[in-house]
Amino acid sequence: MNLKDGLIARIATHGPITVADYMAEALLHPVHGYYTTRDPLGAAGDFTTAPEISQMFGELVGLSLAQSWLDQGAPAPFTLAELGPGRGTLMADILRATARVPGFHDAAQITLIEASPALQDEQRGTLDGFDITYVHAADHLPDAPLWLVANEFFDALPVRQFQRDGTGWRERCVGLSDNTLSFGLSPAAPQAMLEHRLEDTEDGQLVEICPSAAPILSAISTRIETHGGIALIIDYGDWRSLGDTLQALQDHNTVDPLADPGQADLTAHVDFEALTQAAAPAAFSRITPQGVFLERLGITARAQALAAKLDGSALDAHIAAHRRLTHPDEMGNLFKVLGLFPTAAAPPPGLER
Repeated sequence: MNLKDGLIARIATHGPITVADYMAEALLHPVHGYYTTRDPLGAAGDFTTAPEISQMFGELVGLSLAQSWLDQGAPAPFTLAELGPGRGTLMADILRATARVPGFHDAAQITLIEASPALQDEQRGTLDGFDITYVHAADHLPDAPLWLVANEFFDALPVRQFQRDGTGWRERCVGLSDNTLSFGLSPAAPQAMLEHRLEDTEDGQLVEICPSAAPILSAISTRIETHGGIALIIDYGDWRSLGDTLQALQDHNTVDPLADPGQADLTAHVDFEALTQAAAPAAFSRITPQGVFLERLGITARAQALAAKLDGSALDAHIAAHRRLTHPDEMGNLFKVLGLFPTAAAPPPGLER
């Protein structure tokens, strides 16, 4: 039985499930889940992330991490962590860019949080020669100084969706229509967690919440405030959720999220306001567009230095990569950066309070 048939049988027996439950099954089912069965990245996969577009992204992220480590007194040892590290490309670029920072590699204890066995195999190959530790969740990270990056991690966490109905909310669910998966709505009911959204929404409008984000932020923030460190959270989204942003990608094309569960990537825009509300006890930076963040760190100068060694199609691809990462009409404005840091420290380079 494939995952779609299994979900249809489950719903037929027990009733509709939340969008969050559907996403969790489609992405992380131990046998049929999208992330547990494949490498989804690159031209042969379903989507491409910033580290796969250009080495410049990871290099500059690495220099921001290293400079903040120096600014906080170069604690040793410290945890160098990544949430959802993909193929390990970002961490490899970080480590290459920081290789000449005195003491950084000797002090760094590389720790990855990755649910996909297939991607863990990729990461071990990419990071061959480095000692890597895996943990299952953010609350399993060591109680130690923490320098962490999460690039396109929070967008893949399951979201619940609610449609406003008067002063109540109807939860969007996945049920059955003619024995196939379809969206529906629960009866209207008050939702204490959405009381504040009655101020800025109208009847029929939809908002999304991500229940699993807050515990992750809390675990990271507590370690940073207690022991020192920073977190760089880079993802697509905006300050406050509004509208249906659930999307499915397959072979780099948008497809119906319910058509083939387990065979397409499911994501939703990140609500950065909700992340900041969960950021205590650490301090947090202003939400900064990715393009601005990278420009502050010197991506144009780095691009020019690399371009001097290129010509022909390689130069064209390099120029296109720089534009894709930074231009407001591409990833530069859609993607945002949030930094967490100790209340007594400065924000990471590239970000402001």
